[in-house]
Amino acid sequence: MEVIFNDKIHLTDFKSVYFIGIGGIGMSALARYFNSSGYVVGGYDKTPSPLTDELIREGCFIHFEDLSHEIPSQFIDQQTTLVILTPAIPNNHGELNYLIQQGFTILKRSEVLGLITNSLKGLCVAGTHGKTTTSTLLAHILNESTWKCNAFLGGISTNFNSNLLVNKQSEYAVIEADEFDRSFLRLSPFASIITSADPDHLDIYGTESEFQDGFQMYAEKINENGILILKEGLPFRSLASIQSYAVNSETADYRGANLRVENGSFLMDVNFNTSSWSDVELGVPGIHNAENALACIALLDMLGLDELQIRSGLKTFLGVKRRFEYIVRNEKYIYIDDYAHHPKEIKALVESVRLMYPAKKITGIFQPHLFSRTRDFMDDFAHELGKLDEIILLPIYPARELPISGITSEVLLSKIKNPNKYLFTPDDALGYVKANESEVLLTIGAGDIDRIVPIVQSILTNSL
Repeated sequence: MEVIFNDKIHLTDFKSVYFIGIGGIGMSALARYFNSSGYVVGGYDKTPSPLTDELIREGCFIHFEDLSHEIPSQFIDQQTTLVILTPAIPNNHGELNYLIQQGFTILKRSEVLGLITNSLKGLCVAGTHGKTTTSTLLAHILNESTWKCNAFLGGISTNFNSNLLVNKQSEYAVIEADEFDRSFLRLSPFASIITSADPDHLDIYGTESEFQDGFQMYAEKINENGILILKEGLPFRSLASIQSYAVNSETADYRGANLRVENGSFLMDVNFNTSSWSDVELGVPGIHNAENALACIALLDMLGLDELQIRSGLKTFLGVKRRFEYIVRNEKYIYIDDYAHHPKEIKALVESVRLMYPAKKITGIFQPHLFSRTRDFMDDFAHELGKLDEIILLPIYPARELPISGITSEVLLSKIKNPNKYLFTPDDALGYVKANESEVLLTIGAGDIDRIVPIVQSILTNSL
């Protein structure tokens, strides 16, 4: 049954908001927004998680079984209840089909973001990789500045321990613009960063050409009086003013150079127009994080924020949960957890770790995410994972998909040209970590690999 989306909606018409898939990182930010704004908030999610635990503590009504027509009484009035849907919910979901049959107003997350932010200047961050860290960094710099901001993020900021910022005095809203399901085409950015456009979600787009066309359509939606900050080499056109950025480039408009570690600090120099900023200190290390920082510098400089406030925000940024997140860091062990789930993201992660720890053995535990993505990038995954000193594969995390014949972690393992490779269950991987010392250990992936993170942390901490 098809959901019919109403494009003539006023959020003030509703008193309660019901989420189908409330525990997702983007959905939970919206749930927090409506809860903090005085709405009654609740909904369904498949499994409990730390995020759903926090939402419940904040006053949301959440359940973990498909109730079909037995919707909680706070949400049974279709005139006063707005339903927000995540595309990860299957079409045969009982609650969803009941809500459709009863004529509830049902919107996608991106449509609701558009409604919330249509009176604000949307500063959107799009890209196959880097959009969560870049949007969170952008929000942090603005939040620390005199400008402030609202923010709807796809990750939990370590600085403010949330994926939401609300400031009714600020004219800016930082939004992570998600290309999955073409959601970003429902936004109307005043300005945007596009960090990358490597093909992904081909189960949605079909071809690489269609994927690129989606980003071009997004670039055309940016306000003609606004700004588009493009990673150098991306071909997209826009009526907005376009500025490029890149690290180690002679031709980009905003150029980062001389990346280095001095006295434990990660530094780079920045050059643009006739300006030169030396010794810009970044709160988080890594080549990819330097590029993310450069994109934020470019956008905020173009908007007119002063250098001192930009530098201060960059220096005090602590990162995003599950994005190059240090879990253990001492003289014996380095343990980093990262959300990387695309070959280009794994490449950036491994190169950054090598830059930081060139003499140490690096072991990675990787959980492939989606059968379709593993199929589409099988050889690329094998190539990048093979650069680790030691690789442990877990079974593929299916998310919304059914298995695809011939696409398994066993096949991926066979393609990795590195003798130090293993295929384990999560429990066996934990046993291996306990029995073998790792100088630098990485857990990598976007599925439920994060559930073993506290156990790995405990193993390494207790072994000291």
